[in-house]
Amino acid sequence: MQPIDIGDLSLDLSKTTRQNALFHAIREKIVRGFWSKGNKLPSTRKLALELDVSRNTVIFAYEQLVSEGYIESRKGAGYFVSIEQPEYYLGTSKALSETVGKEPNDANGKAPFDVNQGFAPGVPDLQAFPFAKWQRLLQRHVTRLNLAGNQQVQGSIALREALSHYLASSRSVHCDYSRIIITVGAQQALSIALMATLKAGDEVLMEEPGYRQVHKIIDLLQLQMQPVPVREKQGLCLDKVLASQAHALYVTPSNQYPMGTTLTTEQRLKIIDWAKQKQAWIIEDDYDSEFQFAHRPYTSMQGLAGKLEQDERVIYVGSLSKVMFNGLRIGYMVVPKQLVPRCLEIKDAITGDSPTHTQEALADFINEGDLLRHIRKMRRLYKQKHEAMLTALEREFGQDLEVISQAAGLHVTVKWYGGISEQDWSERAERENIVVRPFSFYEYTKNNGRDWRAVVLGFGNIPLEQIPQKMRAIAQVFYRE
Repeated sequence: MQPIDIGDLSLDLSKTTRQNALFHAIREKIVRGFWSKGNKLPSTRKLALELDVSRNTVIFAYEQLVSEGYIESRKGAGYFVSIEQPEYYLGTSKALSETVGKEPNDANGKAPFDVNQGFAPGVPDLQAFPFAKWQRLLQRHVTRLNLAGNQQVQGSIALREALSHYLASSRSVHCDYSRIIITVGAQQALSIALMATLKAGDEVLMEEPGYRQVHKIIDLLQLQMQPVPVREKQGLCLDKVLASQAHALYVTPSNQYPMGTTLTTEQRLKIIDWAKQKQAWIIEDDYDSEFQFAHRPYTSMQGLAGKLEQDERVIYVGSLSKVMFNGLRIGYMVVPKQLVPRCLEIKDAITGDSPTHTQEALADFINEGDLLRHIRKMRRLYKQKHEAMLTALEREFGQDLEVISQAAGLHVTVKWYGGISEQDWSERAERENIVVRPFSFYEYTKNNGRDWRAVVLGFGNIPLEQIPQKMRAIAQVFYRE
């Protein structure tokens, strides 16, 4: 159990003895819930020293608390706040117990809503990750004193070198470690990219629908967003991009989120040429590039531009959160050499350096082959889950729902006409502790006139054998009158 810090414990000696004052002070801490049940009290010697009282005074107060049931003594271990408190304690502490130590959503006795379960998009299979191996790698570096102080803002050299080799071999990214910047997730990388290349009022092309977090960054930086339609099974409206005078384009070419379309090599080359001609920036978010089930991944736009020696206008952004686990919070960006100093200046102002021990462990995870082994294993598993999703959708909904996303990534997007609204289905599913994400969540322009409804169903973190059961549950609320 967690030891209790003496903190602001003080004695009111105006009307009583030291022994009684200490008894009432500790009792108040327990009754008010500030000293939690089961936690260990300070030793009598330590408490006497801190409060400048005799040890006998503390022993007297502790023994009185034991006799009244507030604390218990364990031989050889010390004193602990009792799990079962006196009955008159329960009435006194009722108001506080409703707010201390409870999750925000359990007011009615229900378990808090789990945002990572159900059909939550963007969450990988957390149980499948080799956490035991990861823990050993972290332990390998935890006692290195040279990692305990401040570090380079750009990130671990070991990790940047490992990423440069991994990205070159898997995505044909054209770079070396000096052009890679480690960030706190892909969202920080996207923020830095936009801040380094644009100023308030500049126009940026953005996929519509698209990644919600980029919408927030664009609004925060007071940029002017030009939505570019992403059409069902056709992808980004290339004509609008090529005709635009915008200063930048944000694009997810490997697996557009949430429409699930891919840009072909020809389309990518046209966008690269547009950026060169217009002196515009391409911010390439290589989302879900590792998990393609229907075809081999295309070369990254940054890699294609590098072959043409035209990558000076391309910023490549990635993250390992969907490959490993969300809590990793490590992203990266590959930037043109001339932009590195500006990006580092911004990162230094926002957060400074990034957690070092995690970076070193991740470098080992990549260099020792664990990352590739995990990706290969998960690619097979996610393909099975995707197939199970399609089978379950067909069985539960028949022709009422249509899958409009490609066979890739960790989600499927489905649409329908008439019937239940997106928001109602999402809210009904949430009451069953299942996440169903409305399609409108990804739309920047709300009045777009579409006559169909859709949701995004993630399958990454659902056990394969539970997909039919979960699909049946959301089908029941979909058809409920």
